[in-house]
Amino acid sequence: MTTDIFEPATIGSLNLKNRIAMAPMTRARNLDGVPNEHNALYYAQRSGAGLIITEGTAISDTAKGVLHIPGLYTKEQVEGWKKVTREVRNKGSVIFTQLWHVGRVSHTSNQPNGKPPVGASDIQAANSFAWGYDDNGKEGFVIASKPRALSTTEVKQVVTDFARAASAAIEAGFDGVELHGANGYLLEQFLNPFINNRNDEYGGSIENRSRFLLEVVDATVKAIGSERVGIRLTPYGGLNELPHYDEIEATYQYLAKELAKRKLVYIHIMDQKSKGSHALPDGFIERFRSWYDGVIILAGSMDREKSERLINAGTIDIAGFGEPFISNPDLVERLQNNWELTPPNRDLHYGLGAKGYTDWPTYREQEELN
Repeated sequence: MTTDIFEPATIGSLNLKNRIAMAPMTRARNLDGVPNEHNALYYAQRSGAGLIITEGTAISDTAKGVLHIPGLYTKEQVEGWKKVTREVRNKGSVIFTQLWHVGRVSHTSNQPNGKPPVGASDIQAANSFAWGYDDNGKEGFVIASKPRALSTTEVKQVVTDFARAASAAIEAGFDGVELHGANGYLLEQFLNPFINNRNDEYGGSIENRSRFLLEVVDATVKAIGSERVGIRLTPYGGLNELPHYDEIEATYQYLAKELAKRKLVYIHIMDQKSKGSHALPDGFIERFRSWYDGVIILAGSMDREKSERLINAGTIDIAGFGEPFISNPDLVERLQNNWELTPPNRDLHYGLGAKGYTDWPTYREQEELN
């Protein structure tokens, strides 16, 4: 039987109006870190998606590597997010927020009192960029600063920060949270033996390097329940200077086994080829499916044909789309009708204001203008 990806579906514990997810994308539109009416409009415009996963949301004031991103660690931020969740849920979409700690991919200008960022180790991402202020106070891309290694006690505090942010997300009206374990940020920094040179319980073996990620998962599950917790992973990714290592396959097989025990709402895998990094190797997503029988989302270079093929094969359950949603707020309708997509303008991806954010027309609006 062929699955219609545009029809409502119950997928694990998710009741969705279709099998399309809007993937998380940093937009940097909050000068004070507090979500507002512009964010509510942006996400409401894109609520054709069955599942919306918001931009990466800082779990603490040390978690940030980009100026003007929202957080979930103050009362004001919780109240701001309520505006977003109310609008999206009123339109029948499920909304999760992505909880984010960038670790070493940050700059002193992103950190409280200009202190160094923290990481799994003190190894600098010397060819990677944060979005901060340069020595002249000008905003833009800046080389990530040399980090300071978290102490064992501090690692456990970050675990607590994730759990607190998850509880705040539920208070703000989110249906759940996605833990950002991808793209070279803090959780993935611990997984990589070239970045993680620790000699405590969080370094060395696959089990030890995975410990921090699994402790974050366990603390978050304890705080809000496994049916509200997902995670994003980027196996074989190289963003933010994460070198490939011999145990990649074994690491993600171990994680698949451990995460399956925890009955998460989903695992969200991203293929980084669309971001100019490494593609998932041929057959990897099929192998991952053989290790993990829960809900799988796949994002990165997705289109309708690929989505339908992988979903009908049972390889994935939900198709994730990122950048196309920016310039096509009605992306689901465009995919369903095979309408032409509006190309994105990457010069407008970041920055304050509505331009390139909430001013993209739908296909029907474009036709009326023509």
